[in-house]
Amino acid sequence: MNIDQQKDQFFAKPMEKIKPFEFDQGVADVFDDMVSRSVPFYDEIHRIIKDLLNYRFVSGDTIVDLGCSTGTTIKLMSQHLWDKKAQFIGVDNSRAMTEKAKEKCSDLWHPLTLKTQDIQNAEFENAGIVIMNYTLQFIAKEDREQMLSKIYKSLRPGGTFIYTEKIDSEDKEIHDLLTKLYYDFKRRQGYSELEIAQKREALEKVLVPYTAEEQLSLLKEAGFSKSAMIFRWYNFACFMGIKDGLS
Repeated sequence: MNIDQQKDQFFAKPMEKIKPFEFDQGVADVFDDMVSRSVPFYDEIHRIIKDLLNYRFVSGDTIVDLGCSTGTTIKLMSQHLWDKKAQFIGVDNSRAMTEKAKEKCSDLWHPLTLKTQDIQNAEFENAGIVIMNYTLQFIAKEDREQMLSKIYKSLRPGGTFIYTEKIDSEDKEIHDLLTKLYYDFKRRQGYSELEIAQKREALEKVLVPYTAEEQLSLLKEAGFSKSAMIFRWYNFACFMGIKDGLS
C-alpha cells in the first residue's frame, strides 16, 4: 500500500480525550482514504470541476486551489488540461498536507506553486478559476464574508469560483434526518459506530456549516451576481459563482 492509500483508522480506537479535529500528520497520512469514504460523491465533484473547466477555463489561466490538501484536485485538473497552457497555485495551512501534495504532483503537467499558509492570508490576483472544496466550512463564520469577497476581487473578469461544502438545514427535523442518512452512508463505507461518534465530536466546533440559502446569500454579498448551487446530495452541496466580465 503506498503512502497515499493508507486506510483511515484514525478514530478506530477509543480515545480518552477527543481533541478538536485538525489536519495534522496523522490525518494527512490517511486523508485520501478518509475523504473518499467520508465525503459522498467525492469523485463526482471532481468530474463536475473538469466539466466546468471545458467551458470556463481560458488558455493561460491561473487556477488556485484554496485548501488543496494532498493535491488530488490539482493533479486531476492538470491531467484534464494536459494540452492547455495553465499554471496552478495550491494553498493549505497544513505542512503535512502540502508535503503530500508536493509528492503527488511531482510529475504535474503544468507549473505549480505550493504555499503552506493560512488561506485567509494567501495573496493571488487575476485568477481564472478558484477552487475551494470542503474548506470554507472550517473558517470562522465571522471571517467567511471577507474570504469570499477576497476571492471575488482576485478573479479576472469572467473568472469562476467553484466550492463544495457540508451544509445545514433550517428545519431541525430535516437536519436530523439528513444527518442520519449521512451516517448510514458512512456505515456503508465501513466506518464503525465508534469511528462515526468520535469524529463527530472532534468536528463539532471546528466544522460549522451554513444552509444552502446562506451560502448563496454570501456569494451575492461578495459580488457574485451570477451564482448557483449546481449539485446537492443530502447535506453536501457544490456552488458556483461567476465574476462579471468576460464570458
